[in-house]
Order: sequence, then C-alpha cells, then structure tokens
Amino acid sequence: MSAEIYKSFFTGERKVFFLLVDPEKCRGDLLKRTAEMASRAGVDVILAGGSLTSLPIDETIITIKSITNIPVVLFPGNLLQLSTRADGILLMSLLSGRNPEYLIGNHVLASQFIKRSGLEIIPTGYILIDGHHLSSVEYISNTRPIPSDKPDIIVATALAGEQLGLKMIYLEAGSGAHDRVKEEIVMQVKENITIPLVVGGGIRTPGDIRNLYKAGVNGVVVGTTVEEDYRILPSLTAIRNEFQLM
Repeated sequence: MSAEIYKSFFTGERKVFFLLVDPEKCRGDLLKRTAEMASRAGVDVILAGGSLTSLPIDETIITIKSITNIPVVLFPGNLLQLSTRADGILLMSLLSGRNPEYLIGNHVLASQFIKRSGLEIIPTGYILIDGHHLSSVEYISNTRPIPSDKPDIIVATALAGEQLGLKMIYLEAGSGAHDRVKEEIVMQVKENITIPLVVGGGIRTPGDIRNLYKAGVNGVVVGTTVEEDYRILPSLTAIRNEFQLM
C-alpha cells in the first residue's frame, strides 16, 4: 500500500481542499466544466462518490482524469462505487452509527477487490453529526447522527477511531446540511486527536472555510455548493491559499 496522497497532503500544518463529485449529480458537460474549473482553482483532491450513487463510477473518473492531474480518491457509499481507475480510497467506517454493515460488513466484502486494486488506502473514521437536515447518509445507512450539542460523545468517538488505528477522522454534517459542523466541535476534537481532521457538509461560503481552517481542521470537503455553481471554486480555494502563506 502506497501512501503518496496521504503523505503529500497531510504533512505539517498544510490545509487541504477536497471537491466531492457525485456521479449522479455531476455528469456530461457539467462534469467537464467542473473538472476544468477545479484544475484552474487548484483543488487538492477530488473525491468521487456519494450516498446514493448507483451509476458506474469509472466513466466519471476517466472524464476527470482526461482533464486534470488532480488525484481522484473514492468516497464510496456502497460497493457499486469501487473502481481501479481512481488513485486512492477513503476506506470509511461509520463510527457514529451502530449498523455493522457500515462498520465492517461492506469492508469484508470489498477487501479482496481493494487488495488487488492497487489503490492507496486511507482508513477513515466517518462521524455523522446532526446538521438539522435528514441526510442521505442517515437514511441509507439507517443510523442516527450524533447530536451537535453532545461534543463529549463526538470527541470520544473520534478518539476511539484514532486508537483503533484509523488514519483520518471525517466529521460530516451531511450533504446539503442546514448547519455545518461548528468551530467549537472542531477545536475540541483537535485537542484530543493527533491524526488529520477533515470536515464536510453544509460548507457554503469562503467565510465557512476560513473559520473551519482557523479552528484547526486539516481539510474541508465541498460538494453541494459547487454542484449548484462550479464557478465559485476559485473563491473557495483562495481561502486555503491564504493559510498556506502563513
């Protein structure tokens, strides 16, 4: 297992910008324009996948790679979203839920494929936090998010993920969340873990990104906002650039 993507983006205090591309929602000319803008804007990593995606993901990855050299990492919501065309995979365990299929079951089914794939594996603790919006993740996984006013549970869950040997913690408010993960939660989690922390869901503005970076996140994931208007990408990645110069 190589670790080039992980090592490249999670060294020191570097801030990372992830663009999430859902093959169900970003296709054809829109996908091409989004990939072109991502390249110009300097997106660090493109995540490919989603909670409900059932379309073959290969075509999406091939299109992205024909336009840009940005690493493509699988963000699989189900076993249909595995592909050898990507560069890596976020191998996610849904730590906030108690559905065994998303903790270990699907991982067992996918293990031999992933072993043979050559994909860089990034073991990730995925923690769903209530964004006051019924998310696709919550519905599909049949698990409840952790209430946002229970930071002690969020911190303990993240810490347990690190102690289990996971290499990254992903706090997720859900696609299109009304409320994103708050800075207070980020700061408390960062005080307790030493592995990279990534946050996604409900991130809409440059100000959201700036505040999350200031709170200590290593990376932000933006999807829905860019789906609505890919032209916003340069203003979002510009915030990351501000922190790289500090």
